[in-house]
Amino acid sequence: MDVAALDRLPAYADDGALQAVIEACQGSRNKLKYEPAQGVFRLHKVLPEGARFPCDFGFVPSTRGDDGDPLDVLVLMDEPVPAGVVVACRVVGVIEARQKSRGKPALRNDRLLAVAATSWRHGRVRTLADLGDAFVEQVERFFVFYNAAQDIVFEPLARRGPREATRLVRAGMRAFSAGDAS
Repeated sequence: MDVAALDRLPAYADDGALQAVIEACQGSRNKLKYEPAQGVFRLHKVLPEGARFPCDFGFVPSTRGDDGDPLDVLVLMDEPVPAGVVVACRVVGVIEARQKSRGKPALRNDRLLAVAATSWRHGRVRTLADLGDAFVEQVERFFVFYNAAQDIVFEPLARRGPREATRLVRAGMRAFSAGDAS
């Protein structure tokens, strides 16, 4: 596959699994960012010492959020995978959030949470409740810290289940299609 086409993969595979393109692997300090115009992953930022991605982190292709970027997704799996790997997963919920950069209006920048379809460890996880409040709270705190290091305020607003997360993916797909048409 042409790496330049990663952002244009369908959001859902033929079997109904959500597709996630990984940009940062669990345990890494490096955040890569996919640049479709060049078809490459570039080093976007390095987290401060002691900070690590709690899960594999990436985007859902063929979607757009309020910030104009593809929807963000954290994927729980048994072992981290490298950037650029496409992971079939099922969405288990969403952390709804608002993000504010200095001099710019606040925007929604939600974080979908999903489980890799092939995960043994997380195979029974179906909702955020199955992950436990402590884990979800740690993910929220990670993104508060991650963004604060860039002088961005990240404010978790609510936690929602798979139905709302799926609704957000569908809305993101419509936004992507509308942007393609213009």
